[in-house]
Amino acid sequence: MEQHKQAVEGIANSVRQYYEKGEKFRIFHGSTNSTRQSTLKRNLVDTSGLSNVLKVDIEAKTCLVEPNVPMDRLVEATLKRGLVPPVVMEFPGITVGGGYSGTSGESSSFKHGFFDRTINNVEMVLASGEVVTISPTEKADLFHGAAGAVGTFGVTTLVELQLQKAKRYVETTYHPVYTMAEAIQKLHEVTADPEIDYVDGIMFSKTEGAIITGRLTDERKEDLPVQRFSAARDPWFYMHVQDAIKKNSSGPTTEAIPLAEYLFRYDRGGFWVGASAFKYFRFPFNRFTRWFLDDFLHTRMMYTALHASGESKRYVVQDLALPYSTAEKFVDYTDETFGIYPLWLCPLKQSPYNTMHPHYDATEPDGKTLQPMLNIGLWGFGPKNHEEFVKKNRDLEQKLKELGGMKWLYAHTYYTEGEFWEQFDRPWYEKLRAKYDATSLPSVYDKVKVDIDAEKKAEAGKSFFHTTWPFNGFYGIAKAIRSRTYIASRKSSWKSIGGDDP
Repeated sequence: MEQHKQAVEGIANSVRQYYEKGEKFRIFHGSTNSTRQSTLKRNLVDTSGLSNVLKVDIEAKTCLVEPNVPMDRLVEATLKRGLVPPVVMEFPGITVGGGYSGTSGESSSFKHGFFDRTINNVEMVLASGEVVTISPTEKADLFHGAAGAVGTFGVTTLVELQLQKAKRYVETTYHPVYTMAEAIQKLHEVTADPEIDYVDGIMFSKTEGAIITGRLTDERKEDLPVQRFSAARDPWFYMHVQDAIKKNSSGPTTEAIPLAEYLFRYDRGGFWVGASAFKYFRFPFNRFTRWFLDDFLHTRMMYTALHASGESKRYVVQDLALPYSTAEKFVDYTDETFGIYPLWLCPLKQSPYNTMHPHYDATEPDGKTLQPMLNIGLWGFGPKNHEEFVKKNRDLEQKLKELGGMKWLYAHTYYTEGEFWEQFDRPWYEKLRAKYDATSLPSVYDKVKVDIDAEKKAEAGKSFFHTTWPFNGFYGIAKAIRSRTYIASRKSSWKSIGGDDP
């Protein structure tokens, strides 16, 4: 804690200097799972050293954790003490701070809400340099408002996170569905079951999909096989699910997955985005090539390569939240307009208003409880022509508006400023920013908007090797290798925690 306090003092001093000079600054975390490109290259406050789990309290079921601790290191620290966070992001490299300042909804979020809803309190350096602790009872307006506001209220430096008792397995069941309407009906059914802890789904096409449910348990039924997904020889999760529903199309298939293996089941292949790399390089996609190139196919490496290659500007990576009532129409639209499959389905509990999280204005019949949303993950190749890429993204944003949906802010955002603020309570946001001296920080819109003209100019200034297939792809791979992020996956101890050998 003493080392932590010294680090926070240094950060606060840097922030205070920018504040006194009236200069905007950005926060350098050391890694990102966003596809947005940063436009500010100077005035950076470095928080990359805040990467430690400081305390796990077994009795209180809490942990004190610095913001740059990634999910895999957090889970390793808590599982050793028989505990686990209620909401764990599926990508091991996503950080605790990113989960608070961004929008993180995962397969347990139908029950617990977004990741920030499992946080007790946050230590934050305000834009004035003042260090404060915020919680549901202390500066509650800031605690709630900063969640999902992409770091536009201050610098998160410490989080107290709730934990729950861990179990050895997630008893996982794959329910085949054959239409989006059937998928939605099944999601309604399983999310109402109090015995279920995790729910998500995959639509492989308009006529083939699976709703996936998970139940935490210490006891594995004797007839249930144990399945893992972390080793190079193991299957990618989404392909395994598709195989399971093809083999037993008439009913559900159940197996036992060790808890940590379940939590990070989508890491290898980054859901199914990793398959796009094989298409890009026109390289065979089979068990051998996936095994041979396994180091490159974990999410940390893929994000590094995606940014360095410039392909993030040509790849659709969007998470969209919609009311259940319009989700089927939206999938009809994406099928016709983008033709991208698979699609990820994740039911979500809404956060109370006002919020910078995706939301829509609707309550349950009791007049108090907010109706759930459905997150649809749309990830795949977009048009190669940049103007057409932008046009399709703009069309996607308009369709969302028409259907009452919203998008996650980690990705490309092409809204005009007016269109953007139609979705949020701008007076509430700006009043809160003024109250806590945060106006010297970039606003949410400043951080998420895409400057199309600047992108064109930057692209025009790049060399032939940085803009031409396949050289830009090889450049991205080279940068990923130099980043050495593959070592983090190799060193993961969670792969040996819990469960029995299959």
